[in-house]
Amino acid sequence: MTQVFTRWSVRSRMTAIAAGNALVLNLVVAILVTPLVHVVISDYVTERVAKAARRVAFNVERFAPVDELKSVTPTEEIDALQVVDNESRVRQASKRLLGLPPLTNLKPTEDDGRVATTTCTRLLPGNPCLTTVGFRVSVGGNYWMSYAFGPDIPWYISPLYALGLLAGALVLTVPSSVVAWAAVGNALRPVKDIKTELAEITATDLGRRVPRSPRRDELDDLARTVNDTLDRLEVAVEQQRRFASDASHDLRSPITAMRAQVEQALLYPEETDWPQTAREVLASLDRLQAIVGDLLTLARLEAGAPGRTERVDLGELVAAESGRPRSKQVATELEPGATVMGDRVRLARLLTNLVDNAERHADESITITVRVEDGRAVLEVMDDGDGIAPDQREVVFRRFTRLDASRNRDAGGTGLGLPIAREIATSHDGTLTIEDSTHGARFVLRIPLADGYRG
Repeated sequence: MTQVFTRWSVRSRMTAIAAGNALVLNLVVAILVTPLVHVVISDYVTERVAKAARRVAFNVERFAPVDELKSVTPTEEIDALQVVDNESRVRQASKRLLGLPPLTNLKPTEDDGRVATTTCTRLLPGNPCLTTVGFRVSVGGNYWMSYAFGPDIPWYISPLYALGLLAGALVLTVPSSVVAWAAVGNALRPVKDIKTELAEITATDLGRRVPRSPRRDELDDLARTVNDTLDRLEVAVEQQRRFASDASHDLRSPITAMRAQVEQALLYPEETDWPQTAREVLASLDRLQAIVGDLLTLARLEAGAPGRTERVDLGELVAAESGRPRSKQVATELEPGATVMGDRVRLARLLTNLVDNAERHADESITITVRVEDGRAVLEVMDDGDGIAPDQREVVFRRFTRLDASRNRDAGGTGLGLPIAREIATSHDGTLTIEDSTHGARFVLRIPLADGYRG
């Protein structure tokens, strides 16, 4: 049953729940009302029985009965009557009770001479319980009792009453179900609109957005969240398109160069310097391999591939890197204590990419600084080149982006070094930005110190 229920639509489930709640509420109200109805009906029956007993008592007291048994004519629809003398003998009885001993010998103890109780007897078929009312009657100096017996009302009153309550509860549940069905349908209409709009949005039409709700409610929050997701998706798709375009161009360049070199050599085999051609083809292959390798590295970083985590002293890392031969002069300013938790290999790759980039753009020198600032290790790589305009400082971190000045000065870069460096910084809970400097470009890496590392 649970599996079937979960296959229903949200509208059907909500309507079923509302109908069930309404039915339970109606039944609870009916059950709570039943005792009150029981009291009212019981009082009514008792009063009818009392009237019959009072009438018989009046007749007995007015017309003293003879010794022989006489039948009492029932009235008020009460057909069980007995007159019992002071010796517990039945002197008069209705036709239904003729020949039976007294159904009760209960005597009143109050001054009004009345007794009211419930009598259960085996003298009648089905061993019924009867509502009993008796009056004391003075006859010839003795006290007799006039009893009348009526049906006792059970707690459920009657089977017909119980069925009526159940039918009424079901009938009253129908309007609640209809209202719930309409209300849920109206509430879910914006969801249907969102679904329809999303179904029509394709990869070539990401500019469309789902409709917002006129009310500032949960559905409006849903629409806003979906639109925000579409915004991010549109940006991501645009980045992928640009990446595919740039990647195809940068991969095609070395391939085209190799093809041209080989075709030219085949056209003039006798005039071709084959060792030189091989070196040129090998250089193009090196560039192609560098691009593919950087793409794989970037893909692993973006996929969140785990790396080793250990304590890394950025000062020692810079000292080791600055010892490599460079075409430009490298100066270092290293402050002790700049220890972080991270992957030594990846951090070394980040530093190498920054220094390689600075080397391509510097005029004469590169300055590498390591210090501790506000609970973070700070690594700066600054060159004395032309610098980067403020509006281009985020552009250079895009894949295959090389500014015009960079292309003119050096065509050997893959255009992926800085994006890889930023991804490595991000994976270490750090930031990599370009900040203002008096000359050249100043790349600043900030990573939390090892003492504040949380894993």
